Amino acid sequence: MTSSWDIKPLNTTNTTVITGNINQKTKPLGALGDLEILATQIALIQQTPKININPVMVVFAADHGIADEGVSIAPSIVTQQMVLNFLQGGAAINCFCRTQNLPLFVVDAGIKYPIEPYPKDLISQRIGSGTNNFAHTSAMSIADAERALDLGTNLANDFIQRGFNTLAFGEMGIGNSSSAAALLAAITGEPVEHCCGRGTGISDEQLMKKIQLITQGLKRISSKAPLYLLSEVGGFEIAQICGAMLATAQAGKTIVVDGFIASTAALVAIEINPAARDYMIFAHKSHEQGHQILLKKLNAKPLLDLGLRLGEGTGAALALPLLKAAESFYNDMATFASTGITVDA
Repeated sequence: MTSSWDIKPLNTTNTTVITGNINQKTKPLGALGDLEILATQIALIQQTPKININPVMVVFAADHGIADEGVSIAPSIVTQQMVLNFLQGGAAINCFCRTQNLPLFVVDAGIKYPIEPYPKDLISQRIGSGTNNFAHTSAMSIADAERALDLGTNLANDFIQRGFNTLAFGEMGIGNSSSAAALLAAITGEPVEHCCGRGTGISDEQLMKKIQLITQGLKRISSKAPLYLLSEVGGFEIAQICGAMLATAQAGKTIVVDGFIASTAALVAIEINPAARDYMIFAHKSHEQGHQILLKKLNAKPLLDLGLRLGEGTGAALALPLLKAAESFYNDMATFASTGITVDA
């Protein structure tokens, strides 16, 4: 296992040069608002005179034993059905990726019902046929949690070696909002009822049951060690995304974080190595209340607030054009000096 990730905090030595470059563009100071902050972060990550966004979307799918308790509107077979939908191009994430020619890859991190025959365009990184029901026992072994981190790490490194420098991560897994809520509550100490939302749109009765089951599972937690928490209440896809984020940060590349589930993976990654936070751009604020707690804890200001709660990486895909816009103005927008425009002091 990669027991530690050598992630260097962002080198901020060039901040003054970068902001000076932005301030010389043909606009009033600060007129592009948060887009200027975004361009600055990307420029600090890339440490090059011009920035370049070459993105890829990777969606990890896995199942969760707690789904057997009826904490979602859908059974676990829907995870398999949605993976097929991704592969056939029919999901929201497919639509959003197509609109911007964004490469999309789908990973089977451990869905309950494998697809037979196994599609050649589905990346197999199966840990098992879904996790155990963490309301009653550990979701997975420590060894499986380590393996999931390693698989995510290796996959991210593969994409980086292929030239991608901006990695966005999505997920699919019936029951995974329960795992995310459990991880958030365990790490932050926030009450479960604050971390737990309606996910796919469950009823009041289901929500109460979901809160009770998560609370029950957390009673056996005896440590805040990230690997231990992943093994106790995590998911195969969450752990693999976590490993992929750590590898991306270690390589000095940009991480685009989607909604609640992906942000929980990011939170675990930051618990493992706090420097990973510097490389993360948070795409949107999910409608899930737990996500808003998480964003506040990480002092993260997301780029979009559209009331999304779909997952799949959809918020990250919708945010990527803003990164391209930051690239465009940072690289190509004229300066006052180059145009001869004068502004009175």
